[in-house]
Amino acid sequence: MKKIAFVLLALLIWLQYKIWLQDGGVPEVLQLQQEVEQVKGEVQQLQERNASLDAEVKDLKKGLDAIEERARSEMGMIKQGEVYYQVIESEKNESSANIHK
Repeated sequence: MKKIAFVLLALLIWLQYKIWLQDGGVPEVLQLQQEVEQVKGEVQQLQERNASLDAEVKDLKKGLDAIEERARSEMGMIKQGEVYYQVIESEKNESSANIHK
C-alpha cells in the first residue's frame, strides 16, 4: 500500500511540475493570452485607422470640399477674391500677458 501511495505521490508531483514549470504550462499560457490581447488591440487600432483612411479617400474621390479643406489647411491656399489676414502678436503684448498670469 505504501508503494502505491508513493507512486501516486510521485506521479502527482511530476504532473504538477509539467503543468507549472515546463513549456506549455500555465505561465506560458498566461503569457500567450496577454500577447493575444495586445495583438487584438493593435488590430483594432489598425482597423480604425484603415476605416478613417478609406473614408478620406472616398471623400477625396467624390467631393471637392475635402480637397479644398486640405489645400487650405496644409498648403495655406486661398480662393480667388479672398483676402488673407495674418495676425501677429507683438512681443510686448505677449510679455505683458505672461506677467499678469
